[in-house]
Amino acid sequence: MKAFELKLLAPQGRGLEIGEIRGFLAQVLDACGEGGDTLLLPPDMTRLHSGANVLAREMYALVGERTPAAQIKVMPALGTHDPMSREEKLAFFGDSIPDDAYLIHDWKNGVEKIGEVPAAFVKEVSEGLMDEDISIEVNRELLKPEYKAIFSLGQVVPHEVVGMANYSKNILVGVGGNNIINQSHMLGAMYGMERMMGRVGTPVRKVFDYAQEHFLAKLPIVYILTVTTNTPEGVAIHGLFAGTTRAPYEEACALAKEKNLIFVDQPFQKCVVYLDPAEFKSTWLGNKAVYRTRMAMAQDGELSILAPGVR
Repeated sequence: MKAFELKLLAPQGRGLEIGEIRGFLAQVLDACGEGGDTLLLPPDMTRLHSGANVLAREMYALVGERTPAAQIKVMPALGTHDPMSREEKLAFFGDSIPDDAYLIHDWKNGVEKIGEVPAAFVKEVSEGLMDEDISIEVNRELLKPEYKAIFSLGQVVPHEVVGMANYSKNILVGVGGNNIINQSHMLGAMYGMERMMGRVGTPVRKVFDYAQEHFLAKLPIVYILTVTTNTPEGVAIHGLFAGTTRAPYEEACALAKEKNLIFVDQPFQKCVVYLDPAEFKSTWLGNKAVYRTRMAMAQDGELSILAPGVR
């Protein structure tokens, strides 16, 4: 597959309309060349406001129209999350994707090692905080030669472990294995969230970039990234960025910094966070209430978390 880069920005004051999204995805397929068996890697329900569910639904339909004989599979990038229930799939993706098209990512037993980030590199980018090899494992499905294209669909948004989410993170964590998930999160914890949130060149991202360059580049992966906000009318997609290189991710990061970082004049003395039960069901996810607010909290400030779905 030839390298390409595409982007589409919404007019000021509104999100992209469905016709514009379809047209952009058609351009992506044109850039990919001849079609065939296809694997879609969208997020799960924990990215409820990503807009990537729309991408998955539309891409499934477009590939089917262009290449009727193609096998199209959808593997939600669960990471360590629970598999999506049938009800969650219907609520998030709709009913146009048949249930037998879905695959379940097993981060412990369904992965294969494809390489290793050397300890010397990890030590250098972590400023000496971590000095160990990091194994790179991905779901075996990605290694099947019959796939002509693997579309990684996701949202670029500030993130506590990697700085700015998505791009290769959707592969290495979303459909990655035990080692890369645990070690990357430990590296992020050791380096410190306050040094990473909303930044592009973090130690964890540099590890992911190493893996992308040395191990993932040989796979037919195309990244399609969104930048969104949540509005009273629903999710607004302000930009679509696609391609086989890092450049679309960098452009998406710039827009996400504009749309998704909120700066406050004074620290919060008191803050109440509500966790939507459809999206937040575990303490692992519920902790977002802490680390997405704590840089804005006053010393000795009070944070109250309402989490009706967390079990």
